[in-house]
Amino acid sequence: MVDAARARKLADRIQQIVAEMLERRIKDPRLGFVTVTDTRITNDLRDATVYYTVYGSDGERAETAAALESAKGVIRSEVGRKTGVRHTPSITFVMDSLMENAAHIDDLLAQARAKDAEVARAAQGASPAGDANPYREPDSGEDEDDDLDEDGLDAHDAAGDGEDGRSGRPSS
Repeated sequence: MVDAARARKLADRIQQIVAEMLERRIKDPRLGFVTVTDTRITNDLRDATVYYTVYGSDGERAETAAALESAKGVIRSEVGRKTGVRHTPSITFVMDSLMENAAHIDDLLAQARAKDAEVARAAQGASPAGDANPYREPDSGEDEDDDLDEDGLDAHDAAGDGEDGRSGRPSS
């Protein structure tokens, strides 16, 4: 096991090397417009996973995957030469689904906006089903503090049992 910071630095360096090689050295005509998005390496530094995206159709993505698979050995030897680690990690290329996830999220947000607009249109001419103000407000003529005597007891509670002398209304 190695330090996580060292593993992250090595993964970043591998990402740079692979991106540079795809841009300058690999001349496979099947290779499409590739972007290396991320690289992750195991804690023992034996396996590196390189995530990439390809701009284009499904056929171009499949051709790019085949081109990367065939160039894996050349890329691995260059990674070993430029990083100087004792054991060069094996490289696995994985298609990153970042673009598809982003498109799916955009579709969901568009659906949510359409539903919000529909609710707003329905609410334009609507009125409340009950009272306009459903919350009780104290009467302006009657104040709750006026019913308390100097000891803080309800003036209407003659028996002292928590019930005031008024009909149907418990004391507060």
